[in-house]
Amino acid sequence: MTKTLSWIQWGLVALMVLSCFGLMLNASLKESATMDELAHIPSGYGYARYLDYRLNPEHPPLVKALSALPLLFQNLNFPTDKSSWRTDVNGQWVAGAQFLYESGNDADKIVGWARLGPMLLTLLLVIFIYIWARELIGRWWALLPTFLFSFSPAVLAHGHYVTTDIGAALGIFLAIYYFVKFLFSPSRKHLIWAGLAFGIAQLIKFSAVLLIPFFIFLIIIFLIWKINLEWRKILLHFLKCAGQLISIFIIGYALVYAVYFLFTFNYPVEKQVSDTKTILTSFADGPAPSNKICDLNHNKLRCLADINIIMSENRLTRPLAEYMLGVLMVMQRSSGGNTAYFLGEVSASGWWYYFPMVFILKEPIPSMILIGLAFLLGLWSIIKNLKPKTYKLKTFSDYIGTHFAEFSMISFVIFYWLYSIKSPLNIGIRHILPTMPFIYILTASALKKWTIRKMINDERLWKRIAKTIFNLIKTSFKGVVIAVLIIWYLTEVLFATPHYLSYFNQFGGGVESGYKYVVDSNYDWGQDLKRLKIFVEKNLSNNDKIAIDYFGGGNSKYYLGENKVEYWQSSKGNPKEEGINWIAISINNLQGAIGKLHQGQLRNPEDEYRWLKALKDPYKPDAKAGTSIFIYHL
Repeated sequence: MTKTLSWIQWGLVALMVLSCFGLMLNASLKESATMDELAHIPSGYGYARYLDYRLNPEHPPLVKALSALPLLFQNLNFPTDKSSWRTDVNGQWVAGAQFLYESGNDADKIVGWARLGPMLLTLLLVIFIYIWARELIGRWWALLPTFLFSFSPAVLAHGHYVTTDIGAALGIFLAIYYFVKFLFSPSRKHLIWAGLAFGIAQLIKFSAVLLIPFFIFLIIIFLIWKINLEWRKILLHFLKCAGQLISIFIIGYALVYAVYFLFTFNYPVEKQVSDTKTILTSFADGPAPSNKICDLNHNKLRCLADINIIMSENRLTRPLAEYMLGVLMVMQRSSGGNTAYFLGEVSASGWWYYFPMVFILKEPIPSMILIGLAFLLGLWSIIKNLKPKTYKLKTFSDYIGTHFAEFSMISFVIFYWLYSIKSPLNIGIRHILPTMPFIYILTASALKKWTIRKMINDERLWKRIAKTIFNLIKTSFKGVVIAVLIIWYLTEVLFATPHYLSYFNQFGGGVESGYKYVVDSNYDWGQDLKRLKIFVEKNLSNNDKIAIDYFGGGNSKYYLGENKVEYWQSSKGNPKEEGINWIAISINNLQGAIGKLHQGQLRNPEDEYRWLKALKDPYKPDAKAGTSIFIYHL
């Protein structure tokens, strides 16, 4: 019987995995390259095919290289003879355009095959969510977080793009899973797995550097709990845990070094040094005065840049120099922010409430109800347990001993969200995807405790029977509520198919109107260019042209034809004056042009599409290509 139930449970997991893959594949085949894919796909091909890291150093290589593996078996032309590869510094965007659209390759075929790598990582994460949840809350309840993640619109959207976001979620999940497992079951095998998982996370996204302070925090909490149990061995425990943590970091960065060593093998040393110097020219207010190296009085961050340059000159240390370069580039970009449209306003300084609001607008309402209910239940449980003042420390110690994995998840969600809220780099819900598996598992755990029946110990038979019946009815009602929310959740996803990137819940206006609140990778990342091609073929005559102001990784002339497209922008005025009766504008560009400016933000009047606003309401286009490209007949 147990074997049969196990087969059923794994069969349901397999069904979720296959459904998740089918939905992602269906969306992928209908979409053009997104903005970041234009850089990530050629970069990965450069790593895997030429073992050369000159493109896209601001992101680690693992996802990009994995995406490039299927491309190695195709006869592709890569622009190694162009300046974007030979002489330009990080010429990723030009190299991407040349590789996909200007070298005689089939762009759709390249993008389609490259996206299989991220999809594989997404499915692997689905399986690992079930594995860890099964260990924590049981086989049946583990299906709930697995289901919520498999059919999350954000996961289905970003899970099939060649970007680092879903990969980061997998890497961080594995790193925390194996680290917690090692703490409670210390062995050489678990130590190695914890180190390798940590290294994998570092090779996927630089934000995984946050695992270093987070692991230090976890091990301190673990030590406090252990010391509370065995206070006489305090020094021994401290030294042992510190050594084990250092070993995990060493194993992880040994893996990082090995991978970067491979992918910088054919990267000429002189070019790496030259590229590094150029990229870091403006880092931390520029070079130290008088060409001093590591002038701490000038700028401590600049000192890191100088060390990075020195490391790039040495063949032994240059793999780590390339890794360090990426970290410094991310630090620079994160502190600088990104000009974005949010809640009617355009700003480069960011909003502290960006991620909470985007989550409220984009997470399906049924899952938000489940998450909110779980949060309230958890909060109530904490309040109840903290009532007896004399037992606070013991209660916390008991909780850590029996729920350390749960505590680790809660801590990481809080830690990562605080970091994201503080950052001015507000470009999409994708940046908080690493917290979603933990949120769903914690939600399922709280709901399980809520629905479980309590044992009735009353001595009187009639009272036991009455309370048992009452608890059964109450539990059944709770189960029905959860089932209804699950059905609602699945319905939401299916109705949004295949426009997962543009998904917004009813609070956010739905798929069609989410752009009113926020755009960029939350709504418009250039995914609808192939749909614009279909519109043009159906609605424009052979002699008609269309003006296009496009945001994304596609190429308008590649899809629509050289003679069909006129690249456009607001400052060029009304294209009708040049005999063009149609204009298509990506909503991301449009919102950046007409959104209200934040105090201190500047924009040229000629870039505000004032001529279009004089003709018609920009938010009422004559047609749309997909959800993100607005089309106007002039």
